[in-house]
Amino acid sequence: MVSLREKIAYGLGDAASSIFWKLFTVYLLFFYTDVFGLEASLAGTMFFITRIWNALLDPVVGVMADRTETRWGKFRPYLLYLAIPFGIMGVVTFTVPALSPAGKVVYAYVSYSLMMAVYSLINVPYAALLGVISPASGVRTALSSYRMIFAFAGSLVVLLLIEPLVGLFGGGGSGGAGGQAFGWQMGVGVFAAVAAGLFFLCFRWTTERVRPVEAQKPSLRQDLRGLLGDRAWWLLLAAGAATLAFHSVRDGAVVYYFKYVVSGSCGVDLPFTAIPLTLTTLYLVIGQGANIVGIILVNPLSKRIGKKNSFLLAMLFATAFNVAFFFMGEGDIVPIMCLQALISLCAGVVAPLLWAMCADVADHAEWKTGRRATGLIFSSVSMSQKVGWSIGGALTGWLLAYYGFQANTTQTDAVLYGIRLMLSFFPAMATLLAAAFICRYPLR
Repeated sequence: MVSLREKIAYGLGDAASSIFWKLFTVYLLFFYTDVFGLEASLAGTMFFITRIWNALLDPVVGVMADRTETRWGKFRPYLLYLAIPFGIMGVVTFTVPALSPAGKVVYAYVSYSLMMAVYSLINVPYAALLGVISPASGVRTALSSYRMIFAFAGSLVVLLLIEPLVGLFGGGGSGGAGGQAFGWQMGVGVFAAVAAGLFFLCFRWTTERVRPVEAQKPSLRQDLRGLLGDRAWWLLLAAGAATLAFHSVRDGAVVYYFKYVVSGSCGVDLPFTAIPLTLTTLYLVIGQGANIVGIILVNPLSKRIGKKNSFLLAMLFATAFNVAFFFMGEGDIVPIMCLQALISLCAGVVAPLLWAMCADVADHAEWKTGRRATGLIFSSVSMSQKVGWSIGGALTGWLLAYYGFQANTTQTDAVLYGIRLMLSFFPAMATLLAAAFICRYPLR
């Protein structure tokens, strides 16, 4: 029996991860180009190299976690020991050092690579924990929904507060570039402390119940051989990569879209405060709220039409809504926000389904081969997502450079056109590709 507290505790772990995942997908490229001082093409190349390397690390961590044996289980110890390094490296990544331009490039590569290594070491075991809390598919779908609700709640909080915190610590822009850099460092520091605390709670309040059969001996060769012949696994990997490419391109272009295409701020204040919401923040917060609605719909929808069909319909609708986004003008604020809500609702449906389907693939692989490799399977899906994230993040930087982007200046029509494409047709291509892969997925 999995208690409500344990479901919440499992969700808190992804709230911690999502704080930095969302900072990376939405703000990191903007931080590197407009605050840190890197060229967009250079930042895009760095994203591709560091994220691809990190994606390849995920299966290594998964294999290592599968072979970990402690009194706390296989996966939970990683949450305990990596929580503080995770927070520290997050702050280091969003720090602007007093170095030469070449020194800054080296610093960016090293700090971001280390951050992503720590991210894998804590997040891969966390993801695999879903497969060992309960053997029941329905319970795991519920756990996956809790995970995604807290993930998007964590993302919502960070998106709501990061710009006000940066302004608060950075002197509201009066401190110039140095003040803005300090604002980012301190604002991220607040969230780093929160993330570490959430990981500790996840460790403390969860339990590993599912164990490999007694006769099973660790054999990486047999585990890999079983997976490489599993069609469901391959298709889920491909769909996961395409889904994250969709998120990465779209999220990475948002700040640029509202800074350069739809300039200006919104006169809405946070309830009970005098903190104004910019259009960027309002857009992102609406998206996170719609994500949570999508997650809530997953259980009834998947019970009615199945996980595969739910995933497929969500991606097809997301494709149509992304295409419609291209035709929005800079004054179409209400339609822009409505489309953001609809696209994000579709994304919210897909997010928990991907991990619940991953647990199903682990069960299916065990049924076929007699071997259980939970960590390897979850880490490989995490790897596929990071490959998609790598491609999407790199493309955002490369496309900005291709269209002629220059930070903190008035942009040309070509740049504005390219940014609009990154919020519409490019992500639509990724969602359509994800739908094509999931059409052939053999499990329901």
